[in-house]
Amino acid sequence: MCSSPAFHTPDAAHLSRRRWLLGAGLGVAMLGAACTGPSGPRNVTLTLEQMQEKLAQRFPRRYPMAGLIELNLQTPRLALLPAQNRLQLVMALEASGVALRRIYTGRMDLDFALRYEPADQTVRATDLRVHAAQIDGLPPQAAQWLGRFGPALAQQALREVVLHQLQAKDLALADSLGLQPGRMTVTPRGLVIELAPRVQP
Repeated sequence: MCSSPAFHTPDAAHLSRRRWLLGAGLGVAMLGAACTGPSGPRNVTLTLEQMQEKLAQRFPRRYPMAGLIELNLQTPRLALLPAQNRLQLVMALEASGVALRRIYTGRMDLDFALRYEPADQTVRATDLRVHAAQIDGLPPQAAQWLGRFGPALAQQALREVVLHQLQAKDLALADSLGLQPGRMTVTPRGLVIELAPRVQP
């Protein structure tokens, strides 16, 4: 005589434990989703090459002085200074004119911080610090002039200079999530612009 196969029915305690585990797992999943919020970009990174290319569009620049001396600022070279949260700029100089009779060459070394201008979505240089402005072999009077007016010319040439301009398409997703450019940090891989919650007026 054949016997029917035995069916084991879970007891009430076992079923209760399974329901509790299922409910707990679902709760954790829902909590995680609530903390994460809508997915999207949290920062924008500008490479050194991108900023260098934008800066190069403004150079070379010439500054004639009273028709006697002309200072020519060549295309600067940028470098990242993560420890200071700034950018370094080294720029070749040329001085010429009827008062000098030949061309003299030198360099200028400075660094600066960065700020974001929301009006036109640009990243700009600010807080410039000139460390050196030197042209070798200049006559004493011309060297004195450079020491006096060189830093002012650098400020004039580079103050608020645009290093990058974000396009509407770059910020479309961030804008839809209520985010806007905020803190900027210079890192070894470039300039990182944090996308922070938009401040309500």
